[in-house]
Amino acid sequence: MSTTEPVPADSGPEAGVAEKKLRPGRTNATKQRLFEASMELIGERGAAGVTVDEIAAAAGVSKGTVYYNFGSKSDLIAQLLRHGVDIMLVRLQDVRGQSSDPLESMNNMVGQAMEFMDDYPSFARLWVSENWRTPGEWSAVFAELRAELLAVIGSAVESVAAGYKVDQSIARGSLEAAIFGAIFVVGLDRQTYNPERTREQSVAAVMTIMHGYVIK
Repeated sequence: MSTTEPVPADSGPEAGVAEKKLRPGRTNATKQRLFEASMELIGERGAAGVTVDEIAAAAGVSKGTVYYNFGSKSDLIAQLLRHGVDIMLVRLQDVRGQSSDPLESMNNMVGQAMEFMDDYPSFARLWVSENWRTPGEWSAVFAELRAELLAVIGSAVESVAAGYKVDQSIARGSLEAAIFGAIFVVGLDRQTYNPERTREQSVAAVMTIMHGYVIK
């Protein structure tokens, strides 16, 4: 797993998470190490089965550094969720506008999402296992992050609608949610049950939803 992924600037406080004054530069590198270490451990045992001590040791930092920068374990997981989505958003936004064809542009975005899951498969497992848990410890954080991802998908759908004749009977919000859910389900299914499936095949499976929206 690469540690050279461009890391966006720290965002503001998530809903329900106390704001932390993080030192830039060193903190971004620390957060990336903590993110990768946490995703590996959580992938093995789930969020509840991992301690701050284990995360700190795997990331090569002191437990005191974790608590100083992030507070509690709950705050740490919440900010690492934020960090993971920031990485994914950077990848999705990097391919926007690379093609004049909005369908091809969306295809590239879905491909970037699949590549992200190849790099961080445990993030997808954490998202799916915790996102729909009711009540959930990070429900407010998931709601905020989900809205950000849906906004990017929605922008891509709007571009398709502007460039193609589309089925107006399909509710835009339902379409965005279907694509969003399919990205995680198809990506996770490939990681867990069908590793022989290519990224292109997974992208094509998700894009069938979008192609069904376009009137030929």
